[in-house]
Amino acid sequence: MSKLKTSFFCQSCGAQSPRWTGKCNSCGEWNTIVEEVIQLEQKGSLKASFGDRKPVVPVRISEISFNSDARINTYDQELNRVLGGGLVPGSLTLIGGEPGIGKSTLMLQVALKCADRKILYISGEESEQQIRMRAERLGIGNENCYILTETNMQAIYKHLEELLPGIIIADSIQTMQTDLIESSAGSVSQIKECAAEMQKYSKITNTPVFLIGHITKDGSLAGPKILEHMVDTVLQFEGDRNYGYRILRSLKNRFGSTSELGIYEMNDGGLREVSNPSEILLSQRDEAVSGIAIAAMVEGQRPMLIETQALVSSAVYGTPQRSATGFDVRRLNMLLAVLEKRSGFKLGHKDVFFNIAGGIRVEDPAIDLAVVAAVLSSNQDSPIDSKTCFAAEVGLSGEIRPINRVEQRISEADKLGFENIFISRYNTKGLDNKKFGITVIPVAKIEEVYRKLF
Repeated sequence: MSKLKTSFFCQSCGAQSPRWTGKCNSCGEWNTIVEEVIQLEQKGSLKASFGDRKPVVPVRISEISFNSDARINTYDQELNRVLGGGLVPGSLTLIGGEPGIGKSTLMLQVALKCADRKILYISGEESEQQIRMRAERLGIGNENCYILTETNMQAIYKHLEELLPGIIIADSIQTMQTDLIESSAGSVSQIKECAAEMQKYSKITNTPVFLIGHITKDGSLAGPKILEHMVDTVLQFEGDRNYGYRILRSLKNRFGSTSELGIYEMNDGGLREVSNPSEILLSQRDEAVSGIAIAAMVEGQRPMLIETQALVSSAVYGTPQRSATGFDVRRLNMLLAVLEKRSGFKLGHKDVFFNIAGGIRVEDPAIDLAVVAAVLSSNQDSPIDSKTCFAAEVGLSGEIRPINRVEQRISEADKLGFENIFISRYNTKGLDNKKFGITVIPVAKIEEVYRKLF
């Protein structure tokens, strides 16, 4: 038996070092170096019989053939949107999210909906009976969906040779292990090697592969950072447990935009696609309430209207509190400073609490004006008309700055029955108001907004 040796790996970046150190020399993180047992000599690389590999030679880029319409329909419009129009053959997609958020449910739904090709669902966390129970709950049948409960990569490859599936789903990459590495499943070297083998199979056979990944307590994907570099697409599945809504974000996409967003509703029958996000982000009220303003935002190619909520009250303690949910608290502090310095509103001695309804997180600067309007409404204790919305950025000098794709935002607000929309005066150039049934109110300063609202 050959002698085994140990090596030290950084759990953050995957860097290898011959001895333990408190700080990683590669990424600078502290206490991330762990010792792992690796094999002194390789048992030999996987010899898969999935087609003879052609010798690699340099080819002119103009001579490379491709099919622009070769994307695979997943029969899930939200997932198709986030992927950039569908699944690219030979792509490797990593999906991460908190435990219990619905990653396995989402992937099983995709496997059951794609009835036109063979799907292999590899599970290292659940038994066949558990997966069948979930499939029964989803109420979707598919004779082309195969379930494999296996974690050993060598055994998985044998089944891949026999079945030749059209799409592969691995749940999860942290449970997979290969005989080429002696360390335990979930270690840095195992994750890296198993992902590399799945990538190799994906590229050679032109088969798309989904990898489900765990996340750490700070919200980042578990395993080495090189895992995110190896895959083609990284998707984040997130949501608030107190709400039934889930959001699928694209953090990296080699074949599409990273600003797209997919929204689902979790119910007893699985995940329902939400085609109109404004239905979940706008609450229905019978009476007017102060501190609420509607913002017209855009995520990727999709416009949506969200409800912003603010509460301004006198500070009980010496230092006023600033709290924001779903919005950057530093940007909230900046907007409050602009209101204090440029517009003369005395908010320095008051507590300000801010919330985005629906449990989503927004980074679009176009909601600045809605945030300001909600804060002023709560401070005045005067409600804003529920048929009024806002779409503009606020600058440090108190000016209302223009935003992009303003026509798309106005059209969405018009479609949902809003009567007035506040935009920047600098966005009105070339804007045809006659084609909208909504009244467009151009403003240049916060003072103008205040006078027209209150």
